[in-house]
Amino acid sequence: MKVLKSVSMGLGLGLLLCGRAFAAPVETAPGLAIEQGQFVLDGKPLRIIAGDMHYTRVPREYWRARLKMAKAMGLNTITTYVFWNAHETVPGHYDFSGQNDIGEFVREARQEGLYVILRPGPYVCSEWDLGGLPAWLLKDRDTRIRSTDPKFMQPAQRWLHRLGQELAPLQYARGGNIIAVQVENEYGSFGKDNDAYLQQIRKDIVDSGFDASMLYTSDSAPEPGSLPGLPKVINFGVGHAREKLAKLQQWQPGGPYMVGEYWVGWFDHWGGPHYVIDAAKMANELAGMLKQGYSVSLYMFHGGTSFGWMSGANWDDDSYQPDVTSYDYDSPLDESGRPTPKYYALRKVIAEATGITPPPVPAAPATQAIADIKLDESLSLWDALPTPTASHELKTMEELGESYGDILYRKRIDIDASGTLHIDGLHDYALIYINGKRIGTLDRRLKQDSLAMKLAKGDTLDLLVQNDGRINFGEKLTHERKGILGAVSLQGKQLLDWQIHPLPFVEDENSAYARGPCRHAPCVYRATFNASVSGNADADTFLDTKGLGKGMIWLNGHPLGRFWNIGPQRTLYVPGAWLKPSGNQLVVLDLLTEGEPTLHTLKQPVLGTPKQAP
Repeated sequence: MKVLKSVSMGLGLGLLLCGRAFAAPVETAPGLAIEQGQFVLDGKPLRIIAGDMHYTRVPREYWRARLKMAKAMGLNTITTYVFWNAHETVPGHYDFSGQNDIGEFVREARQEGLYVILRPGPYVCSEWDLGGLPAWLLKDRDTRIRSTDPKFMQPAQRWLHRLGQELAPLQYARGGNIIAVQVENEYGSFGKDNDAYLQQIRKDIVDSGFDASMLYTSDSAPEPGSLPGLPKVINFGVGHAREKLAKLQQWQPGGPYMVGEYWVGWFDHWGGPHYVIDAAKMANELAGMLKQGYSVSLYMFHGGTSFGWMSGANWDDDSYQPDVTSYDYDSPLDESGRPTPKYYALRKVIAEATGITPPPVPAAPATQAIADIKLDESLSLWDALPTPTASHELKTMEELGESYGDILYRKRIDIDASGTLHIDGLHDYALIYINGKRIGTLDRRLKQDSLAMKLAKGDTLDLLVQNDGRINFGEKLTHERKGILGAVSLQGKQLLDWQIHPLPFVEDENSAYARGPCRHAPCVYRATFNASVSGNADADTFLDTKGLGKGMIWLNGHPLGRFWNIGPQRTLYVPGAWLKPSGNQLVVLDLLTEGEPTLHTLKQPVLGTPKQAP
């Protein structure tokens, strides 16, 4: 995914499917193939009507219900990215359990009568931290990610081979339901060593066992990042069908013609509006594409939530733009899995185009509201700092082995000094303290990197830096380390000799909370509460963060995500499957708020004032 300035254009009636065979040699396998410019499966025509849904963004307990909703809307295929950084948080240690059990996700899709298109990357974008690449790749500042640099290629190859152990047996030709596998992702919007890099990724995917599925590439750039012999699909948003499908015909005369990502909504940035896209306009354009026989994948059918620290960021208009936690995306199925008016509009369009009556729409479960969750236990961050690392010069989070959370840089001042404090390479939000008193904040979004101050000999200068999400699209992601990337200077003189505290914020049951308010922010709060006593204890709800400042929230050990009082998002999605009838534990890290806040949950989300996407 990427930011695209749209121009509203209707679908040209002249874009008819050609009957000519695809000119270039096409890489196919038993199962999905191309004949006369059309997709066929086992020799029979197949029009792919798919939707993106990501296993990591949906609680595992709800995968089945969401897949049933996809089938009931008329989809025949689920498209999913694979998020490398969710599976290999530590080099060489792979996790395919619980929420990361993508094999089970694919099997459940098959049980619901859905094919799967797999998008394993290794880079995926998707408004996900670093586009799904593990942050530990950036520990060595010389590593060139998304390139043929062996320091990137070798771990990427190991990852793809390990993924193949989980998913290669689930390909359609081997009795499963994976019909196609994407090679990398939108490389035309990034790559410099295009052919060499893509050839290697293609080889690694095949060597990982994905040699029984059709391989293809996907792009939204003016020129696609692809390889001879690989079919191409094109990505674009509502209002772009006419010019983009004409471009696809130029790329791939004779077909097949597929929209790999039809952007049915848009994502939100902190401090911006909540974007939506008109359902009627989208349904009309989709109807035109389906009428002409195009295959389409809706991005997103169901967006879900970028739980924890996983929401990414964009660099657009020469500005850093971090994404909110919600990935509702104005999708047909909303963040909590409930059908929207857009869902029903698209269901009607698909049924009319295919002549197939879909299954009945499952009933949407009720939501609940919970009042008076009092954050009556607290802990000041200053009382719980871990052992620091001494360093002559500053180091980034990645250099200290930290991927997510905050980092604290502390220096004792040895002479009286005053002037402008300048931070070179602030990533991303800094709170500045002198002797424990906050004197200001700096925000990368606003291009803030300097603050006037006066220091005396013996003062303690603290720079608390929060990671707001790594850039996930474009060349900027190659340098997207967190913390402070350069030097800190005061009146032009570099400050050296620091004590650095990595703060990954892994929940610790033994933290020394005290009853009562927190008097010295940043604060970590804890509350224990019961869910509804009216029989809906396992119903979804939405935590209202009104009254909080900026930070992160966990529920019963599950990281719900980031909050920030600048909006647009005000509520965090709370899956009912993660609630207990009684004894629920909420932990809140707030950089800004002191006292003893009381929170509530709502039956409906508050995602911000809607605005039509650009």
